[in-house]
Amino acid sequence: MTWRSRANRCAPRTPRISFPRATPYGLEVQVRLHPGQTPAPFLASSDAFAHAWRVHSVRVVSPERGIVMITATARDPLENTDRPTLGAGELLSATVGALESGRAWTMDFRRVPHWLIVGATQSGKSTLLARLVTELAPQPVALVGIDCKGGMELGLLEMRLSALATCRSEAVTVLSALVTEMQARMQACRSAGARSIWELPEKTRPVPAVVIIDELAELYLTNGSKEQRAEAEECTTYLLRLAQLGAALGMHLVVAGQRVGSDLGPGVTALRAQLSGRICHRVNDPGTAEMALGDLNKDAVIVAQSIGEAERGVAVTTGDLGGWVRGRSRLTTPAEARAAAAEHARMTPRPKFLAGVPGGGTLL
Repeated sequence: MTWRSRANRCAPRTPRISFPRATPYGLEVQVRLHPGQTPAPFLASSDAFAHAWRVHSVRVVSPERGIVMITATARDPLENTDRPTLGAGELLSATVGALESGRAWTMDFRRVPHWLIVGATQSGKSTLLARLVTELAPQPVALVGIDCKGGMELGLLEMRLSALATCRSEAVTVLSALVTEMQARMQACRSAGARSIWELPEKTRPVPAVVIIDELAELYLTNGSKEQRAEAEECTTYLLRLAQLGAALGMHLVVAGQRVGSDLGPGVTALRAQLSGRICHRVNDPGTAEMALGDLNKDAVIVAQSIGEAERGVAVTTGDLGGWVRGRSRLTTPAEARAAAAEHARMTPRPKFLAGVPGGGTLL
């Protein structure tokens, strides 16, 4: 072997680049790396690519070993989310906005049973919750609200809620009833030899329930009294049980708050770990983004921290296969949410297990 051939074998090899493929908002290029090469140089150059190509943004991801996907977006796809978006239209599936990929942003509780939503004041949490309830309102689903701020947020949707707790003592009662019902469903599934309520006959299948908690911190704030601490501990225990066992039994959680960390009290970290669906709006401190997304994807934490005050409704959410994507919830005014709740009030289930709880009813 000559010195020239040795030099050629040792020279760096150029990665193989595919022909650019058009996307709804720009171009996408796939890069195949050679052995010994890593995606790091491409990740570090994403901002340089955006400036050189004069595009809105360039996103670099590595979906699998040896592959790098470079997506150039010519304009911000989240500028307008009022355009029609086609959702799944299935039970327990809600189209809440649009994703930067151009697809509909859908929260599917059959696929991801529990969700955590964090964000600062005026970041878009309330709009997202209002849109979620508006989308679930026409479905045969029990919606249970826990709003310990006196019901100022979820009270607008009370006509479509099967139960509404506006303080911690009421929340304990509602959560206790839900846990009792969950145990009854477990027994029914066991007697029928089923692993979930979806394997039960449709006529005997219990109605699914989505529990929406606005501002989790209000459940844990105490003045130090023994009674209030006991109530907070009860809430933690009930929420953990629902998160751990509720998915197969048709009971789902949506937990929203400005900050969801261990500083709220014991058990909150364990609860957060059970909420596999994550949505992070603009946050006040890096720690909140880390708590919401850090255990799932480090890159998503950096993107969440870059959301500005003018980007209300914009959030980073977990995607398929452990990835992440930016999305924006569709603007839903309080008047629109109230009108949707009134229009579909007749769809509100009054299940027997909620009889006697705040805002609950009896079996229809």
